[in-house]
Amino acid sequence: LYGKNNKPTPDQLKGIDVMIFDLQDVGTRLYTYVSTMHRIMEACAENNVPLIVLDRPNPNIAIVDGPVLDIAFKSGIGMHPTPLLHGMTLGEEAKMINGQKWLKDGIQCKLTVIPCLNYTRKSSYSLPVRPSPNLPNDQAINLYVSLCLFEGTNVSMGRGTEKQFQIYGSPYLPKSDFAFTPQPNFGDKDPLYKGIECNGEDLSSIPRISRLEIKWLIKAYQTTADKSKFFDKRKFAIRAGNEKLQQQIEAGISEEEIRNSWKEGLIAFKKMRAKYLIYK
Repeated sequence: LYGKNNKPTPDQLKGIDVMIFDLQDVGTRLYTYVSTMHRIMEACAENNVPLIVLDRPNPNIAIVDGPVLDIAFKSGIGMHPTPLLHGMTLGEEAKMINGQKWLKDGIQCKLTVIPCLNYTRKSSYSLPVRPSPNLPNDQAINLYVSLCLFEGTNVSMGRGTEKQFQIYGSPYLPKSDFAFTPQPNFGDKDPLYKGIECNGEDLSSIPRISRLEIKWLIKAYQTTADKSKFFDKRKFAIRAGNEKLQQQIEAGISEEEIRNSWKEGLIAFKKMRAKYLIYK
């Protein structure tokens, strides 16, 4: 369900009594597992197949932050009007997708969520295995969404190294105490800037962050050698969920002002999601 066939077909569902969904999410709308779940819910609803979601902890469950997606920028890495960090488990999101009628034509999936036992919104959770090839540890999972915004720029966030989503850099940033050279590995066969030295910053040992951090993005833009080549407008917009964040950074708007522009959307989102929460 990743690639050309990203949604179960009627033929694939023929003869199936019940579908079980069990994937480990990391708590951001950019991670494709929620999009996969959305498409499975839709296919199950269209073909009258009940769906059971076996819920799992969200390692970033305490964080709700970032701009809420403008549906004009809906994509496979952002299908719903949620912030970049939504603080929900996939089970809670499944209930929200059904409840908000976000499936095609508002159809409803026959959904059962099996909750995690002894789990709360204050629980910490260390993943026993990496949820995908480029998220090797807890630090990468915590920093993932903050550094994933660099995928809409000319900056590498460590693909092709052993510190994916824990470092960032590019040949266009000024010389610093830290540099790395991406090379093909099992996480990325053709990484950005393969074989080229990148100057940047090592975040692999910093304390755990408790919000979406945009300070590294702002710093990189302000210090890059050629600002006109920094952003890929479309790629960045679908990750940020709007065109506004790029415009704010280019205009030199302060980090505090940018954060304040998210507040209204975050308040409305928290109010909307409240009825779908399973864990206290």
